[in-house]
Amino acid sequence: MKPITKIVSLVSILALSAGIVMLVQTLSTKKEAALEIEPKKTQEPGIIRFAAGAPQLASIRAEAVKALPMPTADPVNGRFVFDENLTSRVSSPLTGRVIKLHAEVGERVAKGAVLLEIDAPDLATAEADLAKAKSDELRKKLGYERARNLHDNEVIARKDFEAADADYQQAKADSQRASLRLRNLNASGHENGRFLLRAPVAGVVVERQVNTGQEVRPELQNPLFLITDISRLWVAADVPEKNLSNVHIGQTVSLETDAYPDQHFSAKVDRIGVMVDPGTRRVQVRCTVNNTDLRLKPEMFTRVSFLADGERKGLQVHNTSLVIDGIYNWVFVEKSAGVFEKRKVTLVGRGTEYSFVESGLAEGERVVTEGALLLNSEAAADAQ
Repeated sequence: MKPITKIVSLVSILALSAGIVMLVQTLSTKKEAALEIEPKKTQEPGIIRFAAGAPQLASIRAEAVKALPMPTADPVNGRFVFDENLTSRVSSPLTGRVIKLHAEVGERVAKGAVLLEIDAPDLATAEADLAKAKSDELRKKLGYERARNLHDNEVIARKDFEAADADYQQAKADSQRASLRLRNLNASGHENGRFLLRAPVAGVVVERQVNTGQEVRPELQNPLFLITDISRLWVAADVPEKNLSNVHIGQTVSLETDAYPDQHFSAKVDRIGVMVDPGTRRVQVRCTVNNTDLRLKPEMFTRVSFLADGERKGLQVHNTSLVIDGIYNWVFVEKSAGVFEKRKVTLVGRGTEYSFVESGLAEGERVVTEGALLLNSEAAADAQ
């Protein structure tokens, strides 16, 4: 064989060997990377470990559990309504035509603020009657004083003095009646038949069912304005008859809403119905809740949980944290970054979104709220 041919063959063999070595190194590197991504097998039962940066960790969320008062029964449905002690439905006491509106829906008004102005002929008549009554009272008063002076000097008979006194007292009564009528109408500021309808309470105008130029009268079915203070609301809840023994006046209540799913609101029971609804076999319970931030809205639905008194507390966990395996409930506790422990827990109460754990957890431990099923499948694979 020629020297040149030998050299070419030798170079080809060396190149092929180098390619094989590089291929083996590449496959080895990929295998090591795959091993880093997969959860590491461990001899500790129920322990799942992930390497730093493993993609599975992006689907896992954990949060610390808190000890909260225990509910006495399953949550019941309720809704927020106006506090009727702070609510007024305003109608016109007079017949007339609306000239001008002074309040809009959503506007906050003070007590005594003008809501609208009405051209009311009846008010003009009442004002004229008052003026006439006062004039007549003044004339009868002068006659009474003159008769008393004459009677004291024995110029007129006693019966004439008594007649003047009776006329004066009647005039005073007529004047007082006309004045009281105007005061009951809450009419002030105008003397030309323009009636000013005023707010009887302070609050927010929730409804307005009147427009400029509209004819109004006292017998209208719907009020012209609905004014209320929504910084305090009532919660109307229908409690099943079997749970009524767990409810009492002054009891603390926890409220959950769809609008704020991660927040609980606190309320107090202030009224319990006096009878059971024969159709639903439920009793209406009324609670009071402070709404100073105005986030809660009337007619919003809520889930009402009546809490136990005293020191009876439980650890609250999301229902998404629970994994049912056989007849037991399990959760995954984050021991450290990328390390999770499968732990059996005992439940003492279960709601629509949250449950309460009696044993198996300690307050402050971080429990997986998202990704529990993923960890459970990994734990099952480790056990094989």
